[in-house]
Amino acid sequence: MQKVLAKLQKLGKALMLPIACLPVAGILMGIGYMIDSNVMSGLGDPNVIAFFLVKVGGAIIDNMPILFAIGVAIGLSDDHEGTSALAGLVSWLMVQQILNPSVVAVLTGAEADAAFSKANNQFIGIICGVVGALCYNRFKNTKLPEALSFFSGKRSVAIVTALVSVVVGLIFFFVWPVVYNALVAFGEAIISLGAIGAGIYGFFNRLLIPVGLHHALNSVFWFDVAGINDIGNFWGGTGTPGVTGMYMSGFFPIMMFGLPGAALAMYHTAKPSKKQVAGGILFAGALCAFVSGVTEPLEFSFMFLAPALYVVHALLTGISMAVVAALPIRAGFNFSAGFVDLFFSSWVPLAQNPWLLIPIGLVVGVIYYIVFRFAIVKFNLKTPGREDDDDEETEGFSKLVKDQGYDGLAKKYVDILGGKENIKEIESCITRIRLVLKSNKNLDEKAIKALGASGVMKAGDQVTQVIVGTKAEALVDAMKKYL
Repeated sequence: MQKVLAKLQKLGKALMLPIACLPVAGILMGIGYMIDSNVMSGLGDPNVIAFFLVKVGGAIIDNMPILFAIGVAIGLSDDHEGTSALAGLVSWLMVQQILNPSVVAVLTGAEADAAFSKANNQFIGIICGVVGALCYNRFKNTKLPEALSFFSGKRSVAIVTALVSVVVGLIFFFVWPVVYNALVAFGEAIISLGAIGAGIYGFFNRLLIPVGLHHALNSVFWFDVAGINDIGNFWGGTGTPGVTGMYMSGFFPIMMFGLPGAALAMYHTAKPSKKQVAGGILFAGALCAFVSGVTEPLEFSFMFLAPALYVVHALLTGISMAVVAALPIRAGFNFSAGFVDLFFSSWVPLAQNPWLLIPIGLVVGVIYYIVFRFAIVKFNLKTPGREDDDDEETEGFSKLVKDQGYDGLAKKYVDILGGKENIKEIESCITRIRLVLKSNKNLDEKAIKALGASGVMKAGDQVTQVIVGTKAEALVDAMKKYL
């Protein structure tokens, strides 16, 4: 189980690479629709500049599965080398050819199941990326006999990946229709619940973030796995007015206003001696959430310090999703529900009353502030600035960063995590150090927090996450160098 959790954590981090490509598509398409909102309607002659911008942005949106195959392969490879990307692409091309409806019709002698027309999706792209990465990690150092030495090492990876992908494709040949139809049934069940279904989705979306499984849930509603494809249909103008966007719209009040309201509550309830430090973390996270919709810096600042409060956050998210879905309000995003995506999505033809999200968001922000402040004070929750950490140790850490930079900090983290011999695997996420340790039983969490971490999460005796904020990647790079 611990190994499975470790792999899921690495997959969650790997998905960030292709997802990071999406904002530019949203900006380009948003500008295009802002110039001519009917550019893709087929009515009259479209504005040439608008048409160009929507099309080039669509090049990314329409090919997200390929981006996932390549990005996941790179993210899961041991050294993030380009050969792994080639392996991911090879796997994608092989599997797609096997699942092509025309090929399936010839192989079966009958009309292909409708599932095969939806095989070009992000889920299969992720699987192909995983296949490419596994083949790369396993065969990148393969030594062949001298007669075949040209194909040794990394040159063997694409060949092996192609052979493995034939097997994977044949498995999907039989399994995909079953999986697809089950996902469609699940999606239809949620759709049949209307606004309540959107609320249920929003609740579990937040609740699954600590273990990284929200990506799987998102793929059902945001991408074309079960026929919903909220993101693609919204930006492509191919959805249903008043319906498309219902699984995105309710996130805007939470990310732009709710979490910043929570940050203000946590700042006001912080200890006077720690307000300055807590304020720097919280307000930077609030600004990030409002502008870009990236909420991890804020959520992870209290997720493990006050888990009950995080469940409240998930419940409030579900309520926001349900309320907005019930109203004639629709907006969308390519990256996350921040101001940038709200602004550009407002020009998309399927958008409905998007600016009503601002007054709704202000109300949500007030609710978050009141609920968070009440809960923190009433139950004495240890949110940022309310911990019982030793301030002298924190000052020592600050001096270390100033004097020695990330290299000195990296050595401290390695030592406090049990030394080089205790660290089996290490990766970074947006705000986390993801670790597989030989043992995490004797970790000194107080000492780790004294090194600037906001929390430590353990899943079993080995899988460990240390929440350090947006400096995670630079810190992990320095730790890998030291290791």
